Amino acid sequence: MDIETSRPGRDPRRRRALLDAADRIIRREGPEVSMASIAAEAGITKPILYRHFGDKSGLYQALAERHTRLLMDAIRVAFRRPGEIRDRARAAIDTYLAAIAANRHLYGFLVHRAGAEDTATHSAMSTLIRGLGGELAEVLLDEGRLRDPVRGHIWGHATVGMVQAAGEWWLDHSTVPRAVVVEGIVDLLLDGFTAAGPAT
Repeated sequence: MDIETSRPGRDPRRRRALLDAADRIIRREGPEVSMASIAAEAGITKPILYRHFGDKSGLYQALAERHTRLLMDAIRVAFRRPGEIRDRARAAIDTYLAAIAANRHLYGFLVHRAGAEDTATHSAMSTLIRGLGGELAEVLLDEGRLRDPVRGHIWGHATVGMVQAAGEWWLDHSTVPRAVVVEGIVDLLLDGFTAAGPAT
């Protein structure tokens, strides 16, 4: 269900405009922006902002739904395109890293602030991410790369978690070129620790 249109009696166009305002000020001022500042950006008061979303949790969940789904859809498109799995993995991982780097403040707001402050938002985002892990598992099984469904789901969810953790590290070490991070993850995923060469 689309969270932007699920509440009866609310104009979805108005809700989208309020989410646009929240996006703008979070991108401009950072993840610690106040609810009052978000309301002011939209030209309304905080009580009116909450009236459209129910409460702060409702706003968090609407923003999470909006951005997480867009990112997950872009990753799916990149990974499901025709071609060799290495090229597809590279494209999907690069899509993810490019998105979180371009939207660093929004990423911080959704993952570190909203996800930490609000259990419903954390749960919604976790469900979407787990869904992506399950889809990756199904791709690996459908393409015959793995035969064991249990192992397929272990690998699918582990891959999603690894990419997310590596992306967090990279945001704190952004002098490392994105391409280097992408290749490092792809090498580990497809070649294992042998890609690093023998220990010296």
